[in-house]
Amino acid sequence: MRGSRRALFVATILTGSFLLFLIQPMVARMALPRLGGAPNVWNSAMLVYQALLLGGYAYAHWLSRWPIRRQARIHITLFALAALTLPIGLAKLAPAAPGMEVFWVPLLFASSIGAVFFMVSAQAPLMQRWYAHHPDAGEPWALYAASNLGSFGGLIAYPLLVEPYLPLHLQSWGWSAGYLLLLGLIVLAARSRATAPTQGIMIPQGPKPSELAGKTVALWVVLAAVPSGLMLSTTTHITTDIFAMPLIWVVPLGLYLLSFSIAFADRRGPARWISALAWAGIFAIGGMAAVSYGWTGVVPLVSSVVLLFLLCTALHARLYDLRPDASQLTVFYLAMSVGGVLGGMFTALAAPLIFDWVWEYPLLVLAAAMLLPRGALPDWRNAASLDPAMRRLLLGGLVIAVLVLTWMIFDAGKFLDTLWQRLPLTALLVPLALGLVPWRWLASGVLAVLMLAQGGLDTIEDSRAGIRTRSYFGIYTVRDYPETRIRTLLHGTTLHGEQSTDPARRRVPLAYYGAGSGVAIVMDLAPELLGERARIGVLGLGTGTLACLASPGQDWTFFEIDQAVLRLSQDGSFTYLDECTPKARVRLGDARLELERLPKASFDFLAIDAFSSDSVPLHLFTHEAFGVYLDALSPKGVMMVHISNNYINLEPALAAQLAARGLFAAKRFDNPQPGQELFASEWVAVSRDPAQIAKIRSLAPQYQWTALGKPAPRVWRDDHASVLPYVTWTSFLGIELP
Repeated sequence: MRGSRRALFVATILTGSFLLFLIQPMVARMALPRLGGAPNVWNSAMLVYQALLLGGYAYAHWLSRWPIRRQARIHITLFALAALTLPIGLAKLAPAAPGMEVFWVPLLFASSIGAVFFMVSAQAPLMQRWYAHHPDAGEPWALYAASNLGSFGGLIAYPLLVEPYLPLHLQSWGWSAGYLLLLGLIVLAARSRATAPTQGIMIPQGPKPSELAGKTVALWVVLAAVPSGLMLSTTTHITTDIFAMPLIWVVPLGLYLLSFSIAFADRRGPARWISALAWAGIFAIGGMAAVSYGWTGVVPLVSSVVLLFLLCTALHARLYDLRPDASQLTVFYLAMSVGGVLGGMFTALAAPLIFDWVWEYPLLVLAAAMLLPRGALPDWRNAASLDPAMRRLLLGGLVIAVLVLTWMIFDAGKFLDTLWQRLPLTALLVPLALGLVPWRWLASGVLAVLMLAQGGLDTIEDSRAGIRTRSYFGIYTVRDYPETRIRTLLHGTTLHGEQSTDPARRRVPLAYYGAGSGVAIVMDLAPELLGERARIGVLGLGTGTLACLASPGQDWTFFEIDQAVLRLSQDGSFTYLDECTPKARVRLGDARLELERLPKASFDFLAIDAFSSDSVPLHLFTHEAFGVYLDALSPKGVMMVHISNNYINLEPALAAQLAARGLFAAKRFDNPQPGQELFASEWVAVSRDPAQIAKIRSLAPQYQWTALGKPAPRVWRDDHASVLPYVTWTSFLGIELP
C-alpha cells in the first residue's frame, strides 16, 4: 500500500472537505449585515453550495476521461487561477427588491465564492479517481467517508473555534492559506501518480456511462435527493415548529455529513444496524412529522434530529450498496450531486412558493419510507412454517391491528395534550407496523395515516382555514382564541405579538408592550422628554402594537423587512397600525440599510424591536449598527432596545456597545401578574444625554429602573461577533417537557 500513498490522498481529501464546510458558514456570516438570519437564508446558501458541488463533480467527471498527467496539468492550472479571487469577500450587488430575495441570495453567494468553491468541490471525486489509479490502492469508496469527516470537522470548527476567536478578515486570510495548502497537496498527489507504474495501473473498465441502466442512475439521484431535501426541511421544521434556537442549523447538517461516513465505511455492520433502526424510527417519530402546533421542547428536537440521522444513514447505505464499478466513480458522484441539488431546489426554492407550511418535511419523510432498504429487517414471509393462506391471514390481522391502534391514538383526546398517554399505544404500534415493511407501499400508507392521526389533520385544517402566511423570511400563523378573545401572531414558535378581538380593547397594547413595559413608560413620557411633535422610528413591525402608544402630533415611521408581515397589518388581521397611526410610513427593507439612506438626526425616538425573536439578527446588534442608529437619532434623542430572549443573554453585549460609545442607559424588567395577557419583557433606555435617562427615572418613580450588568469583554462588530458565549444553556436544558 506504500505505493498507493493512501495517507497523502486522505490528507488531501480531508483538507478540501474541511475547507468546503468552513467557507459555508463563514460566507453566510459575512452576509449577515445584508441578509439577516432567517432559516431560508441558510437554505438558499446550501442550495448554492450544492449547485457548485454539482458543477465541481461534473468537471471532475469530464476531466477523468484524460490521462492522469493531463488531468493534473488542467486541474492544477485552474486551481491556481481560482486563487486570484482570494481572499474571500462578498460581491458588490445592488440590494434585492422586496420579494426577490429567493433569487438574489443565491446570486450573491455564487458570485462571491463560486470560483474557489467550484475547484475545491471537485477535488474529492478527482482524488478518489487518482487514488484508485494505482494497482495497490484497492477500493476508493472509504475515502468518501473520510471526506465527510473532514466536512463535519469544518462545520463544527466554525462556531466553536473560528467565529468566537477570529475576526472575519483573519478568517478570510486563514481560509486562503488553507486553499494554498490544498493546492500543494494536490500537486504532491499528482506527482505520486505521475511516477506510478506504467503497466496494469488502469482501473478495470466497467460499463460506459451510456450503458448504465437508466433506472439505476435515477435511483442514485433519488437516494441522494431525499436526504438532501430532508436535511434542509428538518432545519426549517425545527426552527419553525419546535425550537427556534440560534445555531440549530449546525445539528441537521452535521448529522447529514456523519451519515455518509457511516454509510460509506468499509465496515458494514453499523450501517446495517442503523438501517434496521430507521424503520422503527420512521414509525415512532415520523408519525409526528405533520404536527404544526404545540409539540415543542427538547424531546421533539432530539426526536427530529435522530430521525434525520437514521434516515440519511439508511438511504446513503442503500446508495453505497448500489455503487458501480470504480471505473464509474465520477458518474456515481455526479448523480449523487444532481440529487443533492434537486433536493435542495425542492426545499429552498419550490416549497416556500408552493406551501403555506413546511409540508415538504412530512412529504420527504414519506419519500424516505418508500426508499428505505427492506433487507435491513428479516422478512417473516419466508418462514418455512407459513403457508400462503396463513401469510395472508397474518397480513390482514396486522393491517387491522395497526389501523385500530392508529384510530385509538387519534381518539386519545387530541394528541397535543396527551403525549405521554399515547406512548404505550405507539410502543404497541411500532412492532406491528414493522411487520408490514415487506410491503413497502402498505407500510408507507400506514405511515401517512399515522401522520394524519397525530396532527396532520389539524395542520391540513389550518391550511384550509388560511391562517398561515409563508414568505422567504419565515412562516407566520395568525391564530384566534375565542375563549379569551385574543388573536396571536407567531413566527414559527416565536410569538411576535397579539391583539384583542374585543372591539372595546382592540387598541390596548398587549404582549411585551403593556403599561409597565419599558417602552410603554418612555412613550408615555415622550411629550416631556422629546416634545409634542417627536419623530418616532420603530425597527420591526410585528403586529404593529407599538403604534397604539402614539401621542397626538407625533410623526411615526416603521421599518419592516418582510412584505408578508406588512400585509398582515393592512388586510385587517391586525389593526393597530390602521387604527392608531393611520398616517405612519412603513419603509420596506432591512432596517439598518434603510436607516443609512435617511438624513442624519431624522428621529427623536427609536425603538429597536428586533431582538425578541429567539433567532437574533446579529447584524442589527453590532458596533456598526449602533453607529447607524445614533446617526439617525437627534442629539437628545432616546433609543429603546428590546432584549427579551429565551436563549441568548443580550445584556452583556449591549452593555459593551454602550460603554464603547459613552452612552447612558437604564434597564426596565417588567414581569406582569398572571392573567393580564402580558409577557415579561426587558427594555433598555439609551441616550447620549444623561439628563434624559435621569428624567425617565424621575418622571415615573413608581417604576423601577436598574443599571446594566457587567459588559462583555469584546464589542460585537460586523467583522467579529459570536452569540455562542451568551447562550443561556439552562434555558435550553430546562424547557418544560410536553
